[in-house]
Amino acid sequence: MPPVTVVGIGADGWDGLAGRSRAALRDAEVVIGGERQLALLPPECEGERIRWPSPLRPAVPGLFAAHSGRRVAVLASGDPFFYGIGRTLCEELGPGALRVLPHPSSVSYACARLGWPLEDTGVVTLVGRPAARLAAALHDGRRLLVLSAGSSTPGEVAGLLRDRGFGPSRMRVLGRLGGETEHVTSPVTAEDWPGTPVDALNVVAVECRRAPDALRLGAVPGLPDGAYEHDGQLTKRHVRAATLAALAPAPGELLWDVGAGSGSVAVEWMRTHPSCAAVAVERDPVRAGRIERNAERLGAPGLRVVTSAAPECLPRLPVPDAVFIGGGLTAPGLLEACWELLRAGGRLVANTVTLESEALLADWHKRHGGDLVRLSVAHAAPVGGFTGWRQAMPVTQWAVEKGRDPRGETRRTGPAAAGAVPGAAPETPPGTAPEATAETTAETTAETTPGTGPEPVPEPGTEAEPGMEPGPGPGTEPGPGTAPGADK
Repeated sequence: MPPVTVVGIGADGWDGLAGRSRAALRDAEVVIGGERQLALLPPECEGERIRWPSPLRPAVPGLFAAHSGRRVAVLASGDPFFYGIGRTLCEELGPGALRVLPHPSSVSYACARLGWPLEDTGVVTLVGRPAARLAAALHDGRRLLVLSAGSSTPGEVAGLLRDRGFGPSRMRVLGRLGGETEHVTSPVTAEDWPGTPVDALNVVAVECRRAPDALRLGAVPGLPDGAYEHDGQLTKRHVRAATLAALAPAPGELLWDVGAGSGSVAVEWMRTHPSCAAVAVERDPVRAGRIERNAERLGAPGLRVVTSAAPECLPRLPVPDAVFIGGGLTAPGLLEACWELLRAGGRLVANTVTLESEALLADWHKRHGGDLVRLSVAHAAPVGGFTGWRQAMPVTQWAVEKGRDPRGETRRTGPAAAGAVPGAAPETPPGTAPEATAETTAETTAETTPGTGPEPVPEPGTEAEPGMEPGPGPGTEPGPGTAPGADK
């Protein structure tokens, strides 16, 4: 069977293709692509032209099986493996079934026009994803290219920059890159964005500038407590940083934040890498809403919040790579359920400030090992006309890695072991921007829909989260990492 030839094509159309790409398209008996891409082909490409169906991914095996034995070419936007259709085809058909002839991506064109080194430029795609995810990439002095979903994206970017304290950032819109009608707008700050209509095929260039009065948010865990909306159920900054260090997030991993309070641990887990996902389990609907707002504001809109009680809801969730228990350790069966459902090789971290929960952690430490530590934080505060130390409640933290199977394989348990990660944005929607617009939704958004998968669950909530001040919730114990008033 001949391989499927995947040909990248840009806004310059047929004229911009290399000789091998043209030859492959002339020789193809079947050419599959988006409507706009197929329209770029000249009459000399005589193969049957087929538009991508929607939804795309479920149709891929059958579509190619129907043309088995024929010479098939696929048109892709720019570089097929840069937020493109290449990933889907590789996963469905296998890399050995493909012959790929890439074209320069929109990002390569944009960096060439701006004079920005590609390796020093951050890229955020908003194709099929909420604009709020851009917030996690905003750092003073950083250069970003935003892959647009359409003509409205530049205005959404400007609004988000203003709202997140980056109004002085300079923006440019690059449209129809590589084509005859290519254009680049003059630099303008997000504060002064005119809202002028732009072409749907665009990339937004952002030179990040933080407003002088905006809160500085770093790239590592331990964001200022003031970055969060909370009711006292907030893992305080220094304890939070130590907790994330113990959880040790890696790209592509899933966290359960059980007894999530304000969701700070889950949010900062997701901020460590765009492919990290998290489920926040919080039984209190008011706090659950607060978690969603914190995630949206801090660039983790894919965080899935489950408003339900643990441990009952936990078996319905995808198997986690790590579990943080910030509240409810004394809930019957909670620690046992988290341990049982955690994958082999995964990490579990639990924080507490109460003697009852500390005794529980000491017993589990005796049985399973790991690190049992006490974290103590004090802040300088006025003492009359002098300055002294105000001690927060010490936090007892147990961190442990679950053993692997004797065969050396990672064991996955639970009914959702093979399920999608709740709330995780698809890593790469097909169809590179700027080419990925409404015209090519089959190639861009049909593959994966954000927010699919089992719904997360709420906190066991019998004790305040570690590292926090006692919150107003009924029946909660003081949370770890808090002073005479500390918080989660």
